[in-house]
Amino acid sequence: MSITAPVTSTPAPISPSTGSDSASREWLARLRSSGPEKQAADAELHNLLLRAARFEIGRRQGALEHVRGEDLDDLAQQAADDACVAVLSKLDSFRGESRFTTWAYKFALLEAGVRLRRRAWQEREVTLEPEIWPVFSDRGASPHDQTQTSELMDAISRSVEESLTPHQRNVLLALAVNGVPIDVLAERLSTTRGALYKTLHDARRKLRADLEAKGFETDATNGRER
Repeated sequence: MSITAPVTSTPAPISPSTGSDSASREWLARLRSSGPEKQAADAELHNLLLRAARFEIGRRQGALEHVRGEDLDDLAQQAADDACVAVLSKLDSFRGESRFTTWAYKFALLEAGVRLRRRAWQEREVTLEPEIWPVFSDRGASPHDQTQTSELMDAISRSVEESLTPHQRNVLLALAVNGVPIDVLAERLSTTRGALYKTLHDARRKLRADLEAKGFETDATNGRER
């Protein structure tokens, strides 16, 4: 399962959809077997996922020009390793709605994306408290509209400080204001994506309720909440 060549350019995409339903059933049978057949199937699966991870990293490596080729290939190896573990642990969730290889391929793309985001933020500080609130202003707006916008931003700032717990405030500002990727924040805070999604949902709900209590309309009151 070792990698012999670094990622130096974007490889041609592979077609994970080749095969047939019988091929998918064969994959499942071999991966659920034991002995040499199981080992061979695991190795083939890892090779497929490694190719997928290399392709995804090669496609995005322009955003990581400072990262050496061997480091990118190490990211591909890590992504393939974790994707392989994930696929093997979720075999029972495969429903045959797509080819098995197509289904498995997506795990590697996801893991590669996670590692690229983490690598891009590796040398960056995750700021949980912004020095100032961003000012969303329209220079072409009327004085009346500018005043309303200023009042709303002041109200949001106060609501964030008064209605949210410190943890909810930190998560909301990091994800919604400072643009920190959720998997990066999860790693820095030693938590999970699911826990952060729950915190973000609760923070937005409390923020909307506080703003509505102060007389401000939100998407929820206008029936546009999504």
